[in-house]
Amino acid sequence: MSNVFRTGRRGFLTTVAGTAAGVLAGCKKSPAPSPVKPAPATVTVPGNGGAGKQWNLSELAPVPDWSLLNAWQETVTAAEFRYLLEQVVTDGTAFWSTIEQRPDRALIRTSTARGDAARFELRFAEKSKSVPGARYWRKASEMGAPSSPAKPLEGVRIALDAGHIGGELARMEGRYFTKGGTTPVMEGELTLKTAKMLKPLLEAMGAVVALVRETENPLTPLKPETLEQAARESLEAAHGLGGVFTEQQIKNESERLFYRTAEIRARSVRVNQVLRPDAVVCLHFNAEGWGGNPDNPVFSTSNHLHVLSHGCLDASEFQLDDQRLDVLLRLVQETPGEEIRLCDAVARSLASATGLPAFTYLGKNARRVNNNPYLWARNLLANRIYHCPVVYTEPYVMNSQEVFDRVQAGAYEGEAMIAGKMRRSIFHEYAAGVAEGLAEAFKVGRI
Repeated sequence: MSNVFRTGRRGFLTTVAGTAAGVLAGCKKSPAPSPVKPAPATVTVPGNGGAGKQWNLSELAPVPDWSLLNAWQETVTAAEFRYLLEQVVTDGTAFWSTIEQRPDRALIRTSTARGDAARFELRFAEKSKSVPGARYWRKASEMGAPSSPAKPLEGVRIALDAGHIGGELARMEGRYFTKGGTTPVMEGELTLKTAKMLKPLLEAMGAVVALVRETENPLTPLKPETLEQAARESLEAAHGLGGVFTEQQIKNESERLFYRTAEIRARSVRVNQVLRPDAVVCLHFNAEGWGGNPDNPVFSTSNHLHVLSHGCLDASEFQLDDQRLDVLLRLVQETPGEEIRLCDAVARSLASATGLPAFTYLGKNARRVNNNPYLWARNLLANRIYHCPVVYTEPYVMNSQEVFDRVQAGAYEGEAMIAGKMRRSIFHEYAAGVAEGLAEAFKVGRI
């Protein structure tokens, strides 16, 4: 049994302590709803706009409510708090300017935009304790054994988030290409098809499964044209050109805020307020640069796999008030340990199912986790603001010849000869790999 399946804060610390050096190796260095009060569904202004420059916020982020941490007063020890901040959720240096750690408490700066000395006080415990009733999700160890070995996921609430949108919006997202009159490859369509195949596999093992989106329509009520002022503010923050931008620049930025930020924030409301799952699986297909023409794409010779857990924030990200609160909520809710446990199992299962090599990040925005070559930590919006463990999967390079051929072959039953090898359909293979990994993780975790 891999030591990744140990549970609880103390067990998690013991599990990862031996790999601490590798944990930090890839991260950037400096030059992050509660079940009680979730974030609002509609936020139309990014950054500091509309907040009177009182907050330093991410795009379209709500004003942080620091009182949400009160449910976890005196639950985490000083040693656990520091270890998790340094070795798991940040690059190891990101938090020193915003958190003062004392022997019995942490004093956390609530806003980096204001000059005042406002701090939130998080009191430490002498001995760590769980407060499962204060969060909506459950660890596997809190569920009890299933009634049958055939039902390892009995009662587990799982949400399947089919990445991107697809349909008419696939071109806008830049997740669309076609070649020579073939069926267009749209990531949002591929992920939704995979989610619909995965759902009955999980249900057959006892899970209660919901799709975060069920169609190729966005969940956000916002439109690109309603985000033009937000786009101007975002461009100004990034480029500082005195607000002088072309119509095309504003259009492009409005569209980006729509599909990359507003849509994910709308999905987080459905996840955190409506579905309230024990885990979310964010399904994606990877891709490499295919040039500027989606109707005549450049094909890649690479095909690979990786899975993402949350982490690796640098100082600039941790300076954002909403991200700092998001990360601390995950820390006190014991999310990192359970998330890594699930991600590790799914990564290993997908590697076995697909036979793909591991993708390797060469930049400083990710780090390898748990000595698993397929598992990396990154600070993504979805795996930060979904307030439960998130398994974020990235198999297959869509614009490789093999994956393109398999997508064109569709969701056939059984096996067929693809690229000289008998293979299940790419959708069946993907779904089975995720299902088997989740089953293993919960089977071990519920003992």
